Amino acid sequence: MAISLSSIKRGVSETAPRVLIYGVPGIGKTTFCANAPEPIFIQTEDGLGVIDAPAFPLAQSYQDVLDALNVLIAENHGFGTLVVDSLDWLEPLIWKKVCERQKVGTIEDLDYGKGYTMAVGYWREYIDGINYLRDAKQMMIIQTAHSAVKRFDNPETGPYDRYQIKLHINSKGEGAGALVQEHSDCVLFANYKTNVTDEKLEFNKTKKRAIGSGARMLYTQEKPSYLAKNRYGLPESIALDGNTWSVLAQHVPYLKKFLPDSPPPAEQEEPETNA
Repeated sequence: MAISLSSIKRGVSETAPRVLIYGVPGIGKTTFCANAPEPIFIQTEDGLGVIDAPAFPLAQSYQDVLDALNVLIAENHGFGTLVVDSLDWLEPLIWKKVCERQKVGTIEDLDYGKGYTMAVGYWREYIDGINYLRDAKQMMIIQTAHSAVKRFDNPETGPYDRYQIKLHINSKGEGAGALVQEHSDCVLFANYKTNVTDEKLEFNKTKKRAIGSGARMLYTQEKPSYLAKNRYGLPESIALDGNTWSVLAQHVPYLKKFLPDSPPPAEQEEPETNA
């Protein structure tokens, strides 16, 4: 490719986003994905339930996932969004593939973390496939995952616990979890909104008490208590409800063609607990 000053471009990109949504069980991640523009699901867990959405048969192996990707790459279709549900159920399929190739029982049977390093190679192969769908077929990519509370070693403040994606990351911060986070344009954390109040005790003492309203929220910017990011200037928090996609469309250029009459983004309250 020839590079010159005439090749310089500017303007807002309307490229399809790569979204990773993770959160606590039962929060509504799959329902959120089913409301995306023209979705097709690759299922590694049986999470659709009664949700009526197009889906490939439940993947039983890593090769099943690749086969589904290859069908979408090779054949003409009208799907606009690929949903992979979920990554933390895809990970054991990749580990199984590593074990079959190395003729071992478990990935831990390989010394010095070698198995996890080999697994990253398969993750890269998978990411190449979803990237091709995004670039060549203009498909939005949504990947789901569950959350886990893990220790985070912050060199500035010392270690503390926070919500992270339930994927393998080693002590150096390397692994599948780090790879998919870096690959994503948005990492959205889904959780119930809670407020923290001071409860008065005897002898002028107080203790913190969390009160939940049941409201479901998407958090888009990183805080000490959870991992999140976005490249679109999204509000810090967005209600996870029937209006979520309309709010996202006000900030993500790609979505505006699907939701042209979306209302302006509603004012979002500052989260009081996830700080």
